[in-house]
Amino acid sequence: MPAIAQKVDKVLLVDDNPRMQKILRRLFLTEGYEVCCAGDGLSALDTFAGNSPSAVVLDLMLPGMSGRDVCRQMKARSPETPVVVLSAITEVSDKVLLLEMGADDYVTKPFSPRELLARVQAALRRTRKPAAADKITFGECEVDFLRMTVTAGGRPVRLTAHELKLLRYLVEHRDCLITREELLNNVWGYNCYPTTRTVDNQIMKLRQKLEVDPSHPVHFVTLHGAGYKFVV
Repeated sequence: MPAIAQKVDKVLLVDDNPRMQKILRRLFLTEGYEVCCAGDGLSALDTFAGNSPSAVVLDLMLPGMSGRDVCRQMKARSPETPVVVLSAITEVSDKVLLLEMGADDYVTKPFSPRELLARVQAALRRTRKPAAADKITFGECEVDFLRMTVTAGGRPVRLTAHELKLLRYLVEHRDCLITREELLNNVWGYNCYPTTRTVDNQIMKLRQKLEVDPSHPVHFVTLHGAGYKFVV
């Protein structure tokens, strides 16, 4: 029986700067995405309607139609399609307005290609989040999120409420790269101001409590320079 081809995500890149289009196109093609491009608001909406992209990277400063209007119309047509705004505008009020209009994230120029890629991937994961399992077993550990109980090697392990929240997020995104920034935003929340070191310390505590050998973790894996991955 022939293997079933896995669907490849398509990203729509909207930017009126040909050089920026080229940079973004190369970035996403290298990571295995299909790519389509548009250089103005009207063609962006046409391309969006005709290609059904999995995600959109949208510049705000566009000829003919503002990026804000493009974002609003895209979200009206397909609320579940993530839109990541990429713009040189740094005003907090503009960022808040875009998020209120439905944008899923906001990256400021100049930007790190790795950060942009991670934010698009995180937005895609959020839209495809599977139903959370109430129980999970990995290694010598058993976790019941409903009862908030954890055992390791048959012995009860005490996790704080926040450690359980972090563990659940990792479990829900198992086998995926998760950046420290994503954890800060989605586990700690936008209204908190911890540092990436806070994430590292919390991961270390989970390793100490749940790994057989915390110095050589097999479940809470560090991807150096990128983030973490939870492996069952």
